[in-house]
Amino acid sequence: MVLKILLFGLIASLAEILGGVILVYRRRWNQRTQEVLLALGAGFILALVFLNLIPASYQTLGESAALYMLIGFSILHFFEHTVVGHLHFGEETHTHVMVSRVASLSAVAGLFIHAFFDGFSISIGMQFNFLLGLLIFIAVLLHKIPEGLTIASIMISATFARKKVLYAIFGIGLSTLVGVVAALLFSNVSAKLTGMALAFSAGTIIYVGASDLIPEINKSKDRIPPLVVFGGIVLYYLSERFLEGLVR
Repeated sequence: MVLKILLFGLIASLAEILGGVILVYRRRWNQRTQEVLLALGAGFILALVFLNLIPASYQTLGESAALYMLIGFSILHFFEHTVVGHLHFGEETHTHVMVSRVASLSAVAGLFIHAFFDGFSISIGMQFNFLLGLLIFIAVLLHKIPEGLTIASIMISATFARKKVLYAIFGIGLSTLVGVVAALLFSNVSAKLTGMALAFSAGTIIYVGASDLIPEINKSKDRIPPLVVFGGIVLYYLSERFLEGLVR
């Protein structure tokens, strides 16, 4: 099981790196494509949280699950928007806003923390229930490539050298694996502590979907991405049915 978890964590890390590398060498990316991918991931994440993660957390911990979800939500908010500054996905579409090197490094720090909790959530989910972990993995994977595109775009707009942009991309990808390994430490502790970690992860995932992704999609001047959010919800349902068949 540990090797499986590490493998899925590695795939998520490589997806982030792929998104950044594509932009570094291609230099341009279709904005609608990026917005559609973000919207698909947002819908999938919201369905995952409300239909699976929240019920599983309450089933494990009872009413105290709400406290740990709030802690997870608050900690990610604190680091992304207080410690390292206000971070937006898709900021590269507003290059006049983020052109300073200080701002771009702040974004790198924010996504580094964000990526850590992505890996943490995948690992905890798979330890709790493999099917649930697979669904978390898909939710993370759907926004990894746009995330890589975002950080590469921000750093390029801040005139960082290609080598430094690649270092940042690989660092953020590695952060996902660090999160996976950190969560594996919970494999030898009590079921209650694992449940607390699951609820905490649910809070961080709520934050990613509701605070990071949805606001950026709602800013789009294109009517398609907001509609694709519902497609992400449908994709979650279909993925859950398909994976249930495979696991059984």
